[in-house]
Formats: sequence, C-alpha cells, structure tokens
Amino acid sequence: QVQLVESGGGLVQPGGSLRLSCAASGSPFSINTMGWYRHAPGKERELVGVITSGGSTMYGDSVKGRFAISRDNAKNTMYLQMDSLKPEDTAVYYCNVRYCYSDNTCYHYWGQGTQVTVSS
Repeated sequence: QVQLVESGGGLVQPGGSLRLSCAASGSPFSINTMGWYRHAPGKERELVGVITSGGSTMYGDSVKGRFAISRDNAKNTMYLQMDSLKPEDTAVYYCNVRYCYSDNTCYHYWGQGTQVTVSS
C-alpha cells in the first residue's frame, strides 16, 4: 500500500503564491507518473497537471503559465508551485501517483487532499 501525504495548503490573497508538497511512501523506482487534481464545490474534479518519472509535464488549460509541477525522485516527493492565484483556484487539491509493483501491475493512489482558498 502506498501512502501519500500532502501539505502546504492554506488561505492566500488573489495574486499570491503557494507551494504544495506530496510525499509518497514506497520505492522510488516504482513510482511512475505523479499528478495533481483539484475539486471545487459544485464542479467536477479537474486535472491540474502531471509529471512523468522523466520530468515531462502537462498542465490543464486553466493553470498553464501560472502553476509548475516538479518532483524529487530521491525523496519520492512532488511539488506544485502555484503563482498568480485567482479566486477560481479555490479547491481541495489532491495528489495522485501511479505505482507499479514487481509483478508489473500498476495502481493509482490518492492523497487525502489539502484545501487551497484564494480570497481577499
């Protein structure tokens, strides 16, 4: 079982910045793609962005140019740097990882979520 621990959420004013972290248990060699998703009240869950084990990234249209994902494979940790935050970025942010076991079966695991609120 892989456990994900998220941190870094909170309240920030519009135009401000926050950095989220997601630390994963397990072997670093078995963690494949990592990603961030968010869920705002009354809306469907939305992809924020993903990062492959090789460091390639892809972002949702609503955050392109403002958010950046990075990862430290040695620490099994992924980061989400959020700049120029807007009220519409308010949501619970979830970490997701694709973890593959020695028998080549792979599963997706989710973190518990961290609240980000953008408000003046």
